[in-house]
Amino acid sequence: MADRKCLALIAHDQKKNDLAAFAKAHEATLSGWKIVATGTTGGRVLDACPGLDVTRLKSGPLGGDQQIGALIATGDVDCLIFFVDPLTAMPHDVDVKALMRLAIVYDIPMALNRATAEQLIDFRRT
Repeated sequence: MADRKCLALIAHDQKKNDLAAFAKAHEATLSGWKIVATGTTGGRVLDACPGLDVTRLKSGPLGGDQQIGALIATGDVDCLIFFVDPLTAMPHDVDVKALMRLAIVYDIPMALNRATAEQLIDFRRT
């Protein structure tokens, strides 16, 4: 039996509830994925969808972004959904840019907002 694909979930503070709502709306589809998430984001997703297989890493500013980046670089993440808040300054913006760069370098699908994430989930389901 093939291993399940791995999806990384990240959200800026002002987008965490949106990502949890997205996960709830797509819980059945996401149940087929192994999920890794930064700490607080993973907690919110688990609160909304306790049945999902979510591994919580460190909080983004405390190294969680780099942990997910490392998983991308080793080929252990197949897809990235990162709900970005473009209106709030992020003190760890350089980490966020590095993570997005890795997703591009390793050519994995990446969604930065709900509209794109909806399309990505629909596409990956087929």
